[in-house]
Amino acid sequence: MKYPLCIFIIFCLSCTKPPYASTNKMYRQQSKQLAETIKTYPLEDSLGSSTFVGTINFGLRKPNFVIIHHTAQNSCEQTLKTFTTKTSQVSAHYVICKDGTIHHMLNDYMRAWHAGSGKWGNDADINSSSIGIELDNNGFEAFTPEQINSLLKVLAALKKQYNIPQPNFIGHADIAPTRKTDPNVQFPWKQLAENGFGYWYDDTTNVALPSTFNDVQALRIIGYDVKDTTAAIIAFKRHWLLDTVPGLDASKYKVLLQVMKKFE
Repeated sequence: MKYPLCIFIIFCLSCTKPPYASTNKMYRQQSKQLAETIKTYPLEDSLGSSTFVGTINFGLRKPNFVIIHHTAQNSCEQTLKTFTTKTSQVSAHYVICKDGTIHHMLNDYMRAWHAGSGKWGNDADINSSSIGIELDNNGFEAFTPEQINSLLKVLAALKKQYNIPQPNFIGHADIAPTRKTDPNVQFPWKQLAENGFGYWYDDTTNVALPSTFNDVQALRIIGYDVKDTTAAIIAFKRHWLLDTVPGLDASKYKVLLQVMKKFE
């Protein structure tokens, strides 16, 4: 028996699953498991005589930082595969492709595994307080205008939704200066600051550097972990000076002073 072509096409389309149908299903299952966990009271038995009385004053944990990364991979498809593979043990809330396509991969209130062992100020568990955004970039190339435009849209939405403070838009290398270099030196931090995401420094032409200026203390005030001062200085220069050469001279100290004042 011969079937009309249109029926054949409909049959074929119905047999084709979306590329991430199986992992989307796993996402829903894991989310459901977390919801079930929240419903339980695990300390009841271990505390013996304690009695659970549910407070009515609570809410979801709110993200307070946005951490920007580059993927260090060769395509969005490769990154999506990495983030949907159990053995990788890494993830992010958003992935933004070179053409500006935005992939939202995790509910913003959930804890992604993107920051690793990083620290910013007194916060040593960045994963628990942040949203991670990965930009498709191998680590050595420029970021496309389409990609940055999409990033700005995402950042504006996140800042409004969660009231994220302006200084709390930072890079992976800022929170992990001894381990990470992302986003790479070509990332347009100044453009982000001009749009209200992070800080930039003012003109330093007439800035007088105090004789008591302490560069390590300045880095600490900004938020850097200064256990390795060389790494912290390089991370600072990557972000604010688009440079990764170790060390600071007088002109760079003035920039550091100006940035520090923004964070005081």
